[in-house]
Amino acid sequence: MSGSNSWSRRDVLKSSLALAGMGATGLFPGAASALGSLKLGASDITVISDGNLMLPLSFAFPDVSQDELVALLKAEGQPTDALLPDCNITVLRRGDRVVMFDVGAGPNFMPSAGKLMDNIDAAGVRPDEVTDIVFTHAHPDHLWGLIDDFDELIFSDARYHMNRIEWEYWQAEDTLEKTPDARKSFVVGARNRMAFLEDRIELFDYGAEVVPGVEAVDTAGHTPGHTSFMIHDGSNSALVVGDAITNVAVSLVHPEWPSGSDQDAEKGIATRKMLLDRLAVDGSRIIGFHMPHPGLGVIERAGPAYRFVVAG
Repeated sequence: MSGSNSWSRRDVLKSSLALAGMGATGLFPGAASALGSLKLGASDITVISDGNLMLPLSFAFPDVSQDELVALLKAEGQPTDALLPDCNITVLRRGDRVVMFDVGAGPNFMPSAGKLMDNIDAAGVRPDEVTDIVFTHAHPDHLWGLIDDFDELIFSDARYHMNRIEWEYWQAEDTLEKTPDARKSFVVGARNRMAFLEDRIELFDYGAEVVPGVEAVDTAGHTPGHTSFMIHDGSNSALVVGDAITNVAVSLVHPEWPSGSDQDAEKGIATRKMLLDRLAVDGSRIIGFHMPHPGLGVIERAGPAYRFVVAG
């Protein structure tokens, strides 16, 4: 995850290692329950834990009063020494398609994340049966799990799909130059992984049916081409949110607070408000990449704010 503040991956990693060394309880919430499931019409959805991130508060919300942030987290029963968002990988089975949304962080981003391959067997998913990989965006915790330790594609038989705007942003000649030094590794890392997809990537536009029954929804702001995906099955629907909504407390109680991980903070706020309004009205289930594992639930109004209600 990258954002508008001065924290680099090295800073976050250093801080997360320090937190882990404290031996605090619950720093690895994803390890407790690696799977979640949802039956959606004729579709079967499985959510696999990729572990969790460990983020200093000042990295996640640098432009928010830290006293207000701590007070909100405390009121919502969340840790106040760091944010520990789960990482939830969605797998859709329908007919002869096995579709995975994002591939997790892999082993080289953060020690508490990159657990997909540890948990995938329990989900009954074999890498060689995955037919499609669909990316919400190209941040490390969503893309860097693409290759194994031998620099080979883990899901070698899959077709790969990414939003055209997202792909072109990370590949553009001036992206690295325009990126602050502290976050250049995110660009280098994205390009390194994307090089494996040059001959097989399938680019799509917002509104497209990426695979049968899966619609690309415009949720730009977190990154220029960030995409959520509405899974349709008859009268049933579920939205794979990605990082358009990132925190079960802050994003819902104060969607107007800028997130340090959004590349365009103002657009991220507008997208978050739009999405929460829509979800509260239409009642679609959501699968939140960074919501409490397994991230399955619905969004409801709670006065002027919203709440996440766990639902299978």
